Amino acid sequence: MGFFQFPNSILVVIVFCMMNLFNLGFGARKLASLYEAPPMGIRYHNGALLQGNVPVSILWYGKFTAPQKAIVIDFFLSLDSHSDKSNSVTPSVSRWWNTVQVYMKRAGKKDAKLILAKQITDDEYSIGKFLKRNQISELSRRAGSKYGGMTLVLTAEDVAVEGFCMSTCGFHNWDHKSKSAFIWVGNSVNQCPGQCAWPFHQPIYGPQTPPLLPPNADVGIDGMIINIATLLAGTATNPFGNGYFLGLPAAPLEAATACPGVYGKGAYPGYAGKLLKDDTTGGSYNADGVGSRKYLLPALYDPVTSRCSTLV
Repeated sequence: MGFFQFPNSILVVIVFCMMNLFNLGFGARKLASLYEAPPMGIRYHNGALLQGNVPVSILWYGKFTAPQKAIVIDFFLSLDSHSDKSNSVTPSVSRWWNTVQVYMKRAGKKDAKLILAKQITDDEYSIGKFLKRNQISELSRRAGSKYGGMTLVLTAEDVAVEGFCMSTCGFHNWDHKSKSAFIWVGNSVNQCPGQCAWPFHQPIYGPQTPPLLPPNADVGIDGMIINIATLLAGTATNPFGNGYFLGLPAAPLEAATACPGVYGKGAYPGYAGKLLKDDTTGGSYNADGVGSRKYLLPALYDPVTSRCSTLV
């Protein structure tokens, strides 16, 4: 499984010394940058990948507003290249996802196309506001993902999850019965935005540079998008722990977690890199989405160039 632990400037030393920032619970995000790609490439371990049409179910646990849900849904719609009406050189969400397709092609697999299947809302907090890790898999089963599918469990800002903020911002794993993958990401705005919503909030540790304005004017949700994107890339390319990764299976570096804290060229501790800025809102971003949406997405390790690839 893959944990997405804290991003950018917090754990720079660990990145260089251990290269195991992200625990495979799978794929957590940590704060670290001034980053060079691993000296050894991410290797394919011959396991199954999420290829072809991949149905994605979303379970909203807790209270999310309609605008918040729209930001996430539009991100998924933006992954489809057919939704990208811009030219090929324009940084876009679909162009970012194309790097994931490179992994598929190198393994002789079909492109991974994520298709929104259904959404379930549990705004009554049916199992409480403090969740154990094993309860995330219970929630994923409620969405009914089948073999080859994926469930995204999103918890609201007033829901605490075991390990949240202490060691992880989200993780991906799989249900052993249905052989379906699932992702959990929490809204950190009231719990640990300096860890899980950087660079839209000042980091708890490291260089204290001013935070960037979020592209969709929501620190919590824009932070969740970064974590969701990181874990989507890891889930598609390493859904069952034997796909693409570098390091130990219990603590792998995956497509996005191999490039922690990098969003644009020139990134270093406390600096996300050179990004685009919306003239109207002042929000920082590196990818266009459907309609007028803007998103900030993590760099992905490019298996062809063996470098962290950024859109800008």
